[in-house]
Amino acid sequence: MLVLNWSDLRSFLELSRRGKLTIAGKRLNVEPTTVGRHITRLEKELGVQLFNRSPKGYSLTEDGHKLVPYSENIETKVNSIYQSISGKDTELSGIVRMAVPEGLGIGIISKYISHFKEKHPSIDLELVADTRARSLSKREADIAITLARPTIGRLVAWKLGDYNLALYGSKTYTNKNNKIKTIKDLSKHQFISYIEDLIEFPQLKYMQDIFKEVNIIFRSNSLQAQYQAVKDGVGLAFLHGFIAAKDTELKTILPKQIMAKREYWMVVHEDMFQLARVKAVCSFFTQVLKTERANLLRII
Repeated sequence: MLVLNWSDLRSFLELSRRGKLTIAGKRLNVEPTTVGRHITRLEKELGVQLFNRSPKGYSLTEDGHKLVPYSENIETKVNSIYQSISGKDTELSGIVRMAVPEGLGIGIISKYISHFKEKHPSIDLELVADTRARSLSKREADIAITLARPTIGRLVAWKLGDYNLALYGSKTYTNKNNKIKTIKDLSKHQFISYIEDLIEFPQLKYMQDIFKEVNIIFRSNSLQAQYQAVKDGVGLAFLHGFIAAKDTELKTILPKQIMAKREYWMVVHEDMFQLARVKAVCSFFTQVLKTERANLLRII
């Protein structure tokens, strides 16, 4: 008779998400060797190999991929049982992974990490700052700050606020190139933007909102790379006002005519929102964005 152990399945899920025994062990608060033993026992019980092992880490086999949705379903049910029987989690300790857009992570969130650690020294915050959409149901992150309100899934969400973007260029670039007095003049200029087929958030497609055709000569899905390219005089780009406006090397281009407004939303899976440490992170950074409201709307 097949007998599956929840500890084994839990280790399986964490290893499938993290790819390394050390990281999975840290997330589960156990030794990496313990995770390894759980995986070995689960593979023996099921009679299949769940992971490919390599020096780079662990990757799921075809059988491993098949097991993931079943294990996630069990995980949800176990969490529900724990919350129903044991009551609300009140422990302000452990790891919380928060996924945020790169601009917000660079320009706002990172400035408050030390304040957060002073208030919650036992919570280990992991910040994932990039342009990828992270799955909360698959536990790729515990919390996500997104650019739009989610419409599907068992998620708790609330709006954090608006922010503005504007078109910027370096003073060196604008001084040596054709003067820009109207939007039409921009047809003579070079632009910097995202790699379109890698954009997972349609809200990042700023150019389409303003221009029909532009001469994009450099693309990167790294906001930091775009920002540096603008500073180096490569061309013009849409940048977050709360990052670019304070840079004395940059100049806002036609700010009264060209601007994009976007939103930030805090999103948490219903199951994770019951955890005190997750609520603490949500509460802290919700207040941060309230404090930064004027800065988020700045473009000059």
